[in-house]
Amino acid sequence: MCLWSLTATSESMAYILKTLNSWFWWENIWMPINCTWADFVDREGLVFPKPHQLYATIPYAFVLLIIRFFSERYVAIPLAKALGIKNVRRVKPQPNPVLESYFRECSRQPSQSEIKGLAKKCNCTVHLVEKWFRRRRNLEIPTVLRKFQEAFWRFSFYLTSSIVGFIFLYDKPWFYDIWQTWVGYPFQTLLPSQYWYYMAEIGFYWSLIFTLGIDIKRKDFMAHVVHHLAAIGLMSGSWCGNYVRVGTLVMFVHDTADFWLEAAKMFNYARWEKTCNILFIIFSIAFFITRMILFPFWILRATLYQPTYYSTTPVIAYFLFNGMLLTLQGLHLYWGYLIFKILKRFVFLKDLKDDRSDEEEEDSLTDTEEESTKSGTKNSSGSSKHLLSSSHH
Repeated sequence: MCLWSLTATSESMAYILKTLNSWFWWENIWMPINCTWADFVDREGLVFPKPHQLYATIPYAFVLLIIRFFSERYVAIPLAKALGIKNVRRVKPQPNPVLESYFRECSRQPSQSEIKGLAKKCNCTVHLVEKWFRRRRNLEIPTVLRKFQEAFWRFSFYLTSSIVGFIFLYDKPWFYDIWQTWVGYPFQTLLPSQYWYYMAEIGFYWSLIFTLGIDIKRKDFMAHVVHHLAAIGLMSGSWCGNYVRVGTLVMFVHDTADFWLEAAKMFNYARWEKTCNILFIIFSIAFFITRMILFPFWILRATLYQPTYYSTTPVIAYFLFNGMLLTLQGLHLYWGYLIFKILKRFVFLKDLKDDRSDEEEEDSLTDTEEESTKSGTKNSSGSSKHLLSSSHH
């Protein structure tokens, strides 16, 4: 009886998956009227993008992760040292289960009254509790060297992608006349350069998704998650619908501003303030040109307005793709607002601090002074030392 029930369940699940698959690949979603998937079989020198080719982006993502590991280790670290960035060793707070529990479950920054209560509970000084929380918060903040490594990797990819993208696009007619993105659609052949451009870009964003748990988390973390998922969905969908020409333009417009920001971050971590300021201003100009002018008035015009000249009945993919592009534009407006705030502060206060990042707090005492504090305050040496290292109980 159980075996029969299990077989029936598996058959029903297979039927549901098959039905969903047929709905997802329904021609009316992806292509103009009177076109079917059979029309996209390679023939007479025409090569078309195929959905199953997107599976290759996953192994490509792991290849990029391997390249990232070696570039961060053997290029970024020597470069950071050459720029004067040191690998500072963080001092861990002494194990204390009471304070650790409060840090995780209640607050990372307790008030003065809460600190006094915790000091009384742990039978130690208020100053030692404050120091414990400072050091514990610092452990949550990545080191400057780690930030430099991540910025170096993104700078390397965005710069390479921008250069390669320009090489791929500069001799294409749709790079200068965006109407050409729709000439001959949907029967536009896939070029080898377009294949590798797509595979690299989608693989890169998959790699960023895979490392979300270990990469530096900033205050706009969720905006980055939405951006990465929207980028993967947009590029994958444009691949399946053969919107490759306009897709390459979207990728190029995005990458050409991003490497300036990562370069500014690298010099900021190295304390090269003038260089950082110049690079950030260049990035701001590039961002507003590409994201606030070219993207809405060039790209979105080509995807929202121009397709109506080639088809009087837009397919469902038209609304899906433009919805994701408008989502990206919403993120552009959000990041543009953050950039404007930073520029405003720079103009009036000469400060280019990034609000999205947490700053490391300095210890007020050295380890030697901390030991003397333990022995010279209201508690005896043995009492303080024992209770602050009571994590084994």
